[in-house]
Amino acid sequence: MGKGVECGGVSFDYPESFLLVPLVGLIGWFWPRLGLFRILRVLIVLLIVFAIAGPRIRKQQNALDLVVLLDRSDSTEDLIDKGLPEWTRLLEKSKPGRKDTLRFVNFAAEVADAGADGSTFSGSRKLTKTGLAISNLMAQVDETRPTRVLLFTDGFATEPLVEAAAQMGKRGVPLDFRLIRDETTQDVRVARVSFPERVQVGEPYLISILLRGNQNGEVPLILRRNGQILVETKVTMKDGVGTAEFTDRIGKVGSYEYDAEIRPEKDAHLGNNRMARWIEIVGGPRLLLVTKYADDPVARAMAEMDFQVQVVSNFSELKPGLLGGTKAVIFNNVPAHEIPNDFMKSLDFFVREQGGGFLMAGGERSFGSGGYFQSAIDDLLPVSMELKSEHRKLAVALAIVMDRSGSMAVGVAGGKTKMDLANSGAISAVNLLGQMDQVTVFAVDSEPTKVVPLTSVGGKQKEMNGRISRISSSGGGIYVFTALKAAWEELRKSQAGTRHVILFSDAQDSEEPGDYKKLIAEMTKEGATISVIGLGTDKDVDSALLVDIAKLGNGRVFFSDQPMDIPQIFAQETVTIARSAFLKDPVGTLASGRWGEISPKALEWMKQVDGYNLSYARKDATVSLVTTDEYVAPLVAHARRGLGRTAAVSFPLGGEFSDSVRKWDGYGDFMQTMGRFLMGQDTPPGIALRHKVEGTRLSLNLLYDAEEWGERLSKDPPTVKLQDDAGGPVYELPWRRIAPGHFSLSRDLEEGSVVKGAIRVGDNALGFGPVSVGSAVEWAFEPERLAELRQVSHQTNGRELLNLEKAWLRPPYVAANPLGLPAGILLVVLVLLDALITRTGWKLPQFVRRQPAVKVARKKPVVGPKKPAVKIAVQPEQEEAPTEAVTPVASARRSRFQKAKDRK
Repeated sequence: MGKGVECGGVSFDYPESFLLVPLVGLIGWFWPRLGLFRILRVLIVLLIVFAIAGPRIRKQQNALDLVVLLDRSDSTEDLIDKGLPEWTRLLEKSKPGRKDTLRFVNFAAEVADAGADGSTFSGSRKLTKTGLAISNLMAQVDETRPTRVLLFTDGFATEPLVEAAAQMGKRGVPLDFRLIRDETTQDVRVARVSFPERVQVGEPYLISILLRGNQNGEVPLILRRNGQILVETKVTMKDGVGTAEFTDRIGKVGSYEYDAEIRPEKDAHLGNNRMARWIEIVGGPRLLLVTKYADDPVARAMAEMDFQVQVVSNFSELKPGLLGGTKAVIFNNVPAHEIPNDFMKSLDFFVREQGGGFLMAGGERSFGSGGYFQSAIDDLLPVSMELKSEHRKLAVALAIVMDRSGSMAVGVAGGKTKMDLANSGAISAVNLLGQMDQVTVFAVDSEPTKVVPLTSVGGKQKEMNGRISRISSSGGGIYVFTALKAAWEELRKSQAGTRHVILFSDAQDSEEPGDYKKLIAEMTKEGATISVIGLGTDKDVDSALLVDIAKLGNGRVFFSDQPMDIPQIFAQETVTIARSAFLKDPVGTLASGRWGEISPKALEWMKQVDGYNLSYARKDATVSLVTTDEYVAPLVAHARRGLGRTAAVSFPLGGEFSDSVRKWDGYGDFMQTMGRFLMGQDTPPGIALRHKVEGTRLSLNLLYDAEEWGERLSKDPPTVKLQDDAGGPVYELPWRRIAPGHFSLSRDLEEGSVVKGAIRVGDNALGFGPVSVGSAVEWAFEPERLAELRQVSHQTNGRELLNLEKAWLRPPYVAANPLGLPAGILLVVLVLLDALITRTGWKLPQFVRRQPAVKVARKKPVVGPKKPAVKIAVQPEQEEAPTEAVTPVASARRSRFQKAKDRK
């Protein structure tokens, strides 16, 4: 569309179209036979050009669309319901005319059109997304009619209103508001927890906690760090405000969570009594070592360098937030079932997106033997852990005992039930067994049902899987003692070298344990082992029983409150028992010559290792050291994964079977070189990331030196990815280029969520997080949000409306109505008229002189029998005056007069 031009109240979208007029004039001059200078055709040409120019007439609209936004969040729900009938009556009564319209829209965490009275809303009420409601409304308004928005709210939105204000200002829509609050409610809340986002190791910093409310007096306050109580004190509230300040310093690199909680005696809203925030303690490169060794030689080797090594032996401390500020993670012979699931899932994002490093070292509780097959980090490793059938030495007899109680009928994602997922897990376990293995399957509630008797697997997987898939929930709870007894009676029939029971049970509903200790003692005495998969958490009522069964049975215990993880856990445990191997005999080593891809410095390898985990190199792996036995198995391998790096050292680096390695002169050099490789490159200068959370909205700003980074980022723009702290799906967000040297984006997060993210810039990654959103944002009542609402209303020429009878004030809205349709109708009329005149021979005046014409003398009438000869006199040519327009009536009169004259 061209740049509009206005003239006399009429504007034109394409004023350049009028250049066609002189062009048509020239055509008419050179080709006069076209008759373009006849009055009608001149009008037709002008009208066509007028229509092409896109004419619009501006006039004041005598109508108004009034849209009422109703805040249906938890903090205002009751107040809206009480006042809505009276508000509706007043608005309908004061409506000026029939052309005015009234519309109600409900909103909270979602937006939904209401009925005529706005009384129904079934969406989520946990948040007040005023900005979302306004943006949704602006996309629907009729641009040809004036619109006004009336907002009923408590004024405390849970998201910024900047974008919504810009949209309303652009469309000229005023925002009126009316505050609805219950001022008599006694409420105290944690309004803010303030401290720096990032500090250096050992640097002291100030923690400030702000309380707000409408009562005075002392309020108990508890401050925790990573779940441990730091301070218990009382805060004095005066004029509705109380402040507490503390200092702290931390000597270890990492991310730490502070949690402030108040416990007032009288409080209307308990949901806003707690707030949490994270701080990142930074220093030099930090390596996280997860180990059970009391004096791990890996830690000593790394400490001799500039690396800061954080050793974690209490695995309950492994939270996803611990990865903040970490450059690399090493698992040194620790089993998968002891690693928290959310931490394990977070490692994939840490490596691939945040550019971190990961190394797994060998041992009897590592790789496949440690249960890492099909775990969240399986694909990260440069080696495959599943033992090939031809390399297995011993047969396995496996008994699978499955809970089929009533709780297993509960539905989960994808239209499946918990029972369906348990069946899938048992089927995957059967499929992972070898031809020489044996299996039996029981479904148990109050009584055991033998689904598959003890049978050799060879070629019978399809039949077994069909039986297992038909297992369904039948009610009641699982009788644990009965289940174990039935499994043992069947399993003891086998002569296999390994006999193992997998008990799958609900951690909330495991009943009738009976004398399980005596039964398990009998089983273990004959070499059988028991592992437990508990559906739930280790805090559930029957979790202690399940833990004790696994401990007494010399097995492992897994807990998961995510039913979708069940098949994966079954697979991990089956591979641990049947398809993994830690070889305990010494074996020679052979260098492949590819260590140079990690370090240019040559390494003198040890001659042998005392034991190793049998695995197979993946196609994209680089192997530096292999065994000299029949397997030629990888001992040292590495690979790139996304922006990060991973490595597998298949021999033990500490503890049993590590004597030869620890005596190796190159041990320290080897570990330090691997550490440097895993930590990758430092982030180059000239680029920085800033992030903040307002309500539920996360804002990111990427700032960079335009001269140094501008050309590179124009060719390869940065990308940003987020993941929740539980290791859920990874999603990518789009950037907006605000200015040279500045990218920005914003994203609404779920209430109570904790996220981490990474920005890829070329081959580098800028990690951030964890970032937390409060769990009671709706009850925060931040004064800044109310001030922002008043500002937005003022910017859009709105008002704080106390008298609803004044709600129908028409904004200064002048609509530009298109004239294309009227011009088109008139054009059709003129074209038809021109065609009619051309057909009937009517004559209209022209704007150009006609050429002189030859006159023919009329014949005189002769009386008598003899007719004189007809003489034609040719008059000399002379100019003829322009013909005047003659109407049909005048033409008829002249014709009659001429006939009468001829008769005379």
